[in-house]
Amino acid sequence: MTQTLDLITIGRSSVDLYGAQVGGRLEDMGSFDKYIGGSPTNIACGTARLGLRSAVITGVGDEHMGRFITEQLAREGVSTEGVKVDPERLTALVLLGIRDQEQFPLIFYRENCADMGLTEDDIDPDFIRRARAVVATGTHLSNPKVEAATLKALEIARAAGARCALDIDYRPNLWGVAGHGAGERRFVESAAVTAKLQESLPLFDLIVGTEEEFHIAGGSTDTVAALRAVRAVSGATLVCKRGAAGAVAFTGAIPDSLDEGETGPGFPIEVFNVLGAGDGFMSGLLKGWLDGEDWPTALKYANACGAFAVSRHGCTPAYPSWEELQFFFDRGLQRPDLRNDAALEQVHWATTRSSRSGGDWSQVKTFAFDHRLQLEEMDGYTLEKGGRFKELCLEAALRVQAGRPGYGILCDNRIGRAALHRASGSGLWIGRPTELPGSRPIAFEPELGADLGQFREWARENVVKLLVFCHPDDAADTMAAQVGQVTRLFTAARRNGLEFLLELIPSKVGPVDDETSARLIQRFYDAGVFPDWWKLEPFRTEAAWANAVAAITRNDPRSRGIVVLGLDAPEEALAESFALAAKQPLVKGFAVGRTIFGPAARRWLSGEITDAEAVAEMAENYSRLCTIWDKARARAMEEAT
Repeated sequence: MTQTLDLITIGRSSVDLYGAQVGGRLEDMGSFDKYIGGSPTNIACGTARLGLRSAVITGVGDEHMGRFITEQLAREGVSTEGVKVDPERLTALVLLGIRDQEQFPLIFYRENCADMGLTEDDIDPDFIRRARAVVATGTHLSNPKVEAATLKALEIARAAGARCALDIDYRPNLWGVAGHGAGERRFVESAAVTAKLQESLPLFDLIVGTEEEFHIAGGSTDTVAALRAVRAVSGATLVCKRGAAGAVAFTGAIPDSLDEGETGPGFPIEVFNVLGAGDGFMSGLLKGWLDGEDWPTALKYANACGAFAVSRHGCTPAYPSWEELQFFFDRGLQRPDLRNDAALEQVHWATTRSSRSGGDWSQVKTFAFDHRLQLEEMDGYTLEKGGRFKELCLEAALRVQAGRPGYGILCDNRIGRAALHRASGSGLWIGRPTELPGSRPIAFEPELGADLGQFREWARENVVKLLVFCHPDDAADTMAAQVGQVTRLFTAARRNGLEFLLELIPSKVGPVDDETSARLIQRFYDAGVFPDWWKLEPFRTEAAWANAVAAITRNDPRSRGIVVLGLDAPEEALAESFALAAKQPLVKGFAVGRTIFGPAARRWLSGEITDAEAVAEMAENYSRLCTIWDKARARAMEEAT
């Protein structure tokens, strides 16, 4: 059978609720950040970020948290074919906190949870045979039913010639040898646990654990003696994690000193959060192991991935992409608190975007109806009617989208709140404005709050959109005020995990040439602003486009791209601008509003047309613009080849 997967992990999955306040007791946490978790789930995601084709066999409940896990796995690029949706059990939850550099309290909510409902019948032999390796974790050897499922997967893999790995992953309270309040404890002696682990150790080609985990696997608190006890029943390569001392690999007999094992370079970083660090380490190790690297190289990958995890909040979100890892190796360690390394964090953010927002945004054809002032000035407008009209705009957008990728909307919260909330989960790309219309220097919508604290309430799929009327020749104080506001908003958006779109319109405040927008773009990059998206005017020359694109790619080669704004231009003028813009691969589409909705809005507000007629007219306009863009892009690609 063709091996279409590099590895399958098997075992627990959970929703991790991480305390957002660092340095406080778990009892005192006021808010939590939500991530996927569970050692096998973390490893599947960590290896997928490193370019391996990963899958996980686990169980989730038939409820919101179960769907969160399966949807997030898909965003991470992990196959969910082996995820069992259990209608009888709930998804596991874990509450975690960061107390200080040594205390990381956690509580497991796993009573009869979904992943403990796995049985032998849930193991598909054909699915197992598609993988080069199967990775098990110790928790699922603690219960007869899930142990049987795990052993069946391992036996099928071994018979098919695949490799098998074990992360000992010892959690005493999940083995029933410590209480619920002891989730943080990593070691409790238990002869029964040792005996159970040793029954399965001969099945593995690679066994990984901390010194304490080898103590439980080997039945001794002397690490060398424990490793030798494991070696007595298993010929696997043994990798022992030693915390700040790094890790060592033993492929043969265990020497008298751990220092005699094979090692890889370590990275002296600040200990911020040890939770999930072992899963990050395992991800890097598996990458090297399955790629056929020698052990020093595999351990280098492992140590680096563990370092990333130790320095960031959360487990899976902390793990690096392959591109990020190479950037780190090439540039070297700049500061021990990696999460505060701006250049590294930008690479991390840009190369893991899909894990936060999902979606295929290789093109974004956007119906922009975030207009406020323009709608408020129309005859017949009231807030209630404006809100209803924006719901009609959304209906038109959804009609054209028809469930396909590559379509988007811009919608505000002041007038369009109902439409904005309804759009969530629709598959549309959603941009949401923040500027006070017409303001210069820029001012923000009052609802954001003086501290921009309303971002905490935004749906994570909303893209922060900011329109700035500015010009590179603005007076110094005006430019400083504009840049300061943009920087403030960008920083707040990033801190809240929201993508950022910066729209620049210099033509309304001064004369423009082929260099104007490029100069502005550079000005904001110089200030440390790295928009995920740019929204730019429809330039009239290829030189203007080339200059703008060069400024973006020079500063941020990982930018999402550009969308072209409409400026209420007639359709014929838009077609001309699309033809020019489409020649630039970095331009992903358009964001056009009044050309689509303007006439319909005026007639609907005055009562001349019905809801259905307004939707049909706007859908036709939007669809026609999409077709014009698609044809322009197709022609540009033909000319390029």
